[in-house]
Amino acid sequence: MTSDGLHCPESWETRDLQSVLHGFTHLGTLQQSGPVVMSRGEGVYVEDSHGKRYLEGNSGLWNMVVGFDHPELVGAACEQYQKLPAYHAFFGRISEPAVALSEKLLEIAPVPMDKVFFTNSGSEANDTVVKMLWMINHGLGKPHRRKILSRKNAYHGVTGITASMTGKDYINAFGLPLDGFLFADCPHYWRYANEGESELEFSVRYARNLEAQIEAEGPDTIAGFFAEPVMGAGGVIPPSEGYFEAIQPVLKKYDIPLIADEVICGFGRTGRVWGCQTYNIVPDILVASKCITAGYFPMGAIMVSQSIAEKLNEAAEQYEEFPHGYTTAGHPVGCSIALKAIDIILNKGVFDNIIAVSPYFQERLASFLSHPHIGEARGIGLMGALELVVDKGCKTPFPPEQPVAEQIANVALENGLICRPIGQAIVVAPPFIITRCQIDELFDKLQITIDKVIGS
Repeated sequence: MTSDGLHCPESWETRDLQSVLHGFTHLGTLQQSGPVVMSRGEGVYVEDSHGKRYLEGNSGLWNMVVGFDHPELVGAACEQYQKLPAYHAFFGRISEPAVALSEKLLEIAPVPMDKVFFTNSGSEANDTVVKMLWMINHGLGKPHRRKILSRKNAYHGVTGITASMTGKDYINAFGLPLDGFLFADCPHYWRYANEGESELEFSVRYARNLEAQIEAEGPDTIAGFFAEPVMGAGGVIPPSEGYFEAIQPVLKKYDIPLIADEVICGFGRTGRVWGCQTYNIVPDILVASKCITAGYFPMGAIMVSQSIAEKLNEAAEQYEEFPHGYTTAGHPVGCSIALKAIDIILNKGVFDNIIAVSPYFQERLASFLSHPHIGEARGIGLMGALELVVDKGCKTPFPPEQPVAEQIANVALENGLICRPIGQAIVVAPPFIITRCQIDELFDKLQITIDKVIGS
């Protein structure tokens, strides 16, 4: 933003500072530097209120995957607004687009699924899954089976329940996690492997650790295990080789449902339609959001297996209903947009583009390993992260008083690139429509930025 904008009482920046409370933002710094207020978007670019253009290297928040001006998505919204602008999914009533979207999701699911439940976000979806699991176990006469297993460094949402499953230190600000929320190991091989340990050996060790944790807690007290195929907000951490193959038999052994949080990975981000397909995951429940509408409408969706659906129906009999839902979930406009977004991604060249450009994206990402302060370049498909270190040999991170990732993200803005700092890593996850030339633009700008902040 410009200094003129920050000091002009009529500017968008000043109006923002006077009226808006920003999430996941350093509020003190915001008061000094001001916000960036966006005005319009085109393709992979956004433009602020002063006309400055940025390559959106994080697809907004992972979700604006077909660009910021797709006419078919705008058209789908307008058409549905004229036909039935709003409705709910309570009391056995629902809109036609919600039924059609349920059918489509079951059709393209990575494993056979039986029913779909809609929410307004990924956070609401994961929160809902926990309530489903608790209700099922209560109906089975196992009310003590309530503990939820997640993983350190995981991110599953911001509600009281889903923040309790988020393995980040900042949840302590809210007095979380709630009782009964547990964290297994984070499968980050580069950071946590023992000296000389192969990835497969690392995965086997983590599976043993998981089994020991389950046995220590009591298998009959654990309601479910939540896992992202790739830890997105944890810093784009792909699982170690063989990780899911190693832990799934453990979960099966103790009859613990596996919930795949596909909020970030779903619909193509990893180079397959689902992250479950990339990592051979067979979930009992799958959660989707973000890309389901390509970011054009807030939506989340839960797909449950036949076994889970049957148990939920049985548990609901006691109350003559499933006593849960959201006013705007299954919104007909959102469902119409989602149907069109899925069609655009899968059938109109977008997924083909992911397959075509992902290898080059990963090649450019990996080239940063030659930098003395890049300890790891990790990623898959169209998502990646650069881990910043003081010392590559010891994998020593920069100290907290030297927030280089934040500095890089800020200087990148000056250079017309939006990237995201997560801990000591810089994360990029561009829209699925990005071209090879735009990938060069992204990484060239990132290279210039890194060299400016910490030298070449």
